[in-house]
Amino acid sequence: MGEKQRILIVDDDKHIAELISLYLEKEGYETKEVYDGREAVQAEKAYQPHLVLLDLMLPGLDGYQVCTEVRKESRVPIIMLTAKGETFDKVLGLELGADDYIVKPFEPKEMVARVKAVLRRFEPMHESDENILRFPNLEINISNYSVTYYGKSLEFPPKEFELLYYLAQHPNRVFTREQLLDRIWGYEYVGDTRTVDVHVKRIREKLHAEDEWGIRTVWSVGYKFGQK
Repeated sequence: MGEKQRILIVDDDKHIAELISLYLEKEGYETKEVYDGREAVQAEKAYQPHLVLLDLMLPGLDGYQVCTEVRKESRVPIIMLTAKGETFDKVLGLELGADDYIVKPFEPKEMVARVKAVLRRFEPMHESDENILRFPNLEINISNYSVTYYGKSLEFPPKEFELLYYLAQHPNRVFTREQLLDRIWGYEYVGDTRTVDVHVKRIREKLHAEDEWGIRTVWSVGYKFGQK
């Protein structure tokens, strides 16, 4: 058997954290619980989890702040936990790098299913060392999340990279914002898709829009990776 996948549980309610841990360990995961935002940032570095379950309201640093700090150095999948009635900005959560969110109280089976789904989505990103997409003056390497543009290495946060890579995997195929939101972030809802536009804008700022290949807007439909 391979090593167990490690899950970091961050919730200031120790009872909830213990319950989550219990259900996940029954499913074969290894878990670690922390109850404070600042402690969570340190624990992520030390524990190197495969996924983080992150409560929104925490002492020290809140969930948004923890997400921001973790994303400076890691692309570990993050599922945010929010209590029913709490104000949670889904778009902000997405932009900061969250991969999914669950509203408390939740059914244990739903929580486990979400964890498995996010881990499944993330695993293919690391499988092949040969998964490189090449276009004129542009190379996108999924094995190490690197983008080489005119021979220079560019820095792309995880979600920007995954969006670019996904579109570039399907040259000239048009995707709606909802399809991209669901595929890259796993959010199955119809609503505010501003986060897709924000990420496309940031990618375009790094890749010259006048170049032969890039992300093109298909008016009233969505986006595609294609030629001018």
